[in-house]
Amino acid sequence: MPNSRRLLLNPNEFDPEQFDPETRRQLRALIAWFEERGKVRLLQDDLDATWVTDFLDFIKRERVFATFLTPSEFADGDPNKRWDTSRNAVLSEILGFYGLAYWYAEQVTILGLGPIWQSDNIKAKERAAAQLEAGGVMAFALSEREHGADIYNTDMLLTPTSDEGVVFRASGEKYYIGNGNVAGMVSVFSRRTDVDGPDGYVWFVADSGHPNYQLIDNVVHGQMFVSTFRLNDYPVHQEDILCTGPEAFSAALNTVNVGKFNLCSGSIGMCEHAFYEAITHANNRILYGNPVTDFPHVRASFVDVYARLVAMKLFSDRAIDYFRTASLDDRRYLLFNPVTKSKVTSEGERVVTLLWDVLAAKGFEKNTYFSEVSRLIGALPRLEGTVHVNVAQILKFMPNYMFNPASYPQIGTRDDAADDVFFWAQGPARGASKVQFADWAPVYERNLTVPNVARFYEQVLAFKDLLVKAAPDADQQRDLDFVLVIGHLFTLVVYGQLILEQAELTGLDRDLLDQIFDVQIRDFSSYAVALHGKPSSTVAQQEWALSAIRKPVADAGRFDRVWEQVASYDGVYEMRP
Repeated sequence: MPNSRRLLLNPNEFDPEQFDPETRRQLRALIAWFEERGKVRLLQDDLDATWVTDFLDFIKRERVFATFLTPSEFADGDPNKRWDTSRNAVLSEILGFYGLAYWYAEQVTILGLGPIWQSDNIKAKERAAAQLEAGGVMAFALSEREHGADIYNTDMLLTPTSDEGVVFRASGEKYYIGNGNVAGMVSVFSRRTDVDGPDGYVWFVADSGHPNYQLIDNVVHGQMFVSTFRLNDYPVHQEDILCTGPEAFSAALNTVNVGKFNLCSGSIGMCEHAFYEAITHANNRILYGNPVTDFPHVRASFVDVYARLVAMKLFSDRAIDYFRTASLDDRRYLLFNPVTKSKVTSEGERVVTLLWDVLAAKGFEKNTYFSEVSRLIGALPRLEGTVHVNVAQILKFMPNYMFNPASYPQIGTRDDAADDVFFWAQGPARGASKVQFADWAPVYERNLTVPNVARFYEQVLAFKDLLVKAAPDADQQRDLDFVLVIGHLFTLVVYGQLILEQAELTGLDRDLLDQIFDVQIRDFSSYAVALHGKPSSTVAQQEWALSAIRKPVADAGRFDRVWEQVASYDGVYEMRP
């Protein structure tokens, strides 16, 4: 199948032609660094829970974070420095491909930079740019043991002081703070003791090397340093304050919009490496005299995995285009981003489970990258904002998305070398229910010649009918357990839209697209069954649920052709020993 191997990241053939020469050089250098270390060292460092010092030394030497994470305004004349989501996503995918700990060091640096780049504090921005140039990393101190990431409540307290040059003394603990062991700038969310309500919120920066910064522990066992720390009367100067009041609240949410987008690409990278190991092992393992992949259920699992994994990439790549084109007048990214955080990462976990069903005991062996992935893939949909939180956010957009379309200019592929400056000027974090979307129906209707797209579209129209004739009543809307199922059904509609858009832009193989929507149909049907079984579902909703179930259009020839695409990955990539 022509170009099938190009759909997944292959370090042996990696040369992203869409990027400028320096971006390509740095990304290839990153791959070379991991490959030269080799698989044995990579896996042993994971087993030994070795902090990623060598990796950060490489990042410093090659100026990777400095180049990728510094807005051009603070580039100090370096033409390669910009915040470019397209290349950042590829960087994130590569880091996930080699290990979650490496991805995490970048991820929490991005989060830590969020309140800084959004602030009006020029000195703090210049300090951040200088620290990135020097090879430093950042941290994002929002979560607390008692409150989690509940930004309405924080026990990090700022007490006004008359000490010379000091505005506040900060005291309190933060919990689940990545890079908190080494970050030169830790963005800390707090509240003033002398101001009540939202006006008392403050973001400020702290230094993990300061004597009043007490590093307590790593709350997990692993290469990632997920710290808990305490500030003891930590001196906060005016130049340390990033933003205050409602702006501080918005900065927290807007940082999450930017920083946690990378959950999707990290998950994709982990799944790609696991897939290479699994297909190469299974296709060459003889059981009962036959290759394991001769068994129909094994082939079905691999085809499902491949369809799901390619769908993850299609949706995430298209979401980048909307994110990079966003403005105060086009905030569609506010829906697509939580879909990447919840749906794509959940799909990653599902992919790994399907592969594990094939690998069985092999998946536990410590000399496989798969064993690491299987242990850590579940972190992505859980530790960085649970699926439930994101689906609840997604539901806010459903009425306008389904029933109230607006007109927007067409958006093409955004892999140009532009600085995504809007990320740091997203405005107040409110008004989600007012965001409008372009009509989702045309892209489905253009693809109705693909049998399973047509059948899934029947389910989409049925879902729209449900919302008109048997929508959740007031009590059901207060029942999160019930409305989450509605949220999952709605998410599938959104997921399908962007998959189809990206398939059109890239000329995706028709067989593979048909197979992806075979998966969509089955997933929709399973959520319809779940809705039927909910204790509070009405008779009308139960009848709808049974009527919305569809069987995918079966096509043995299509399945076999997609299987051949899967089998073509056998032996294509194996990490150096």
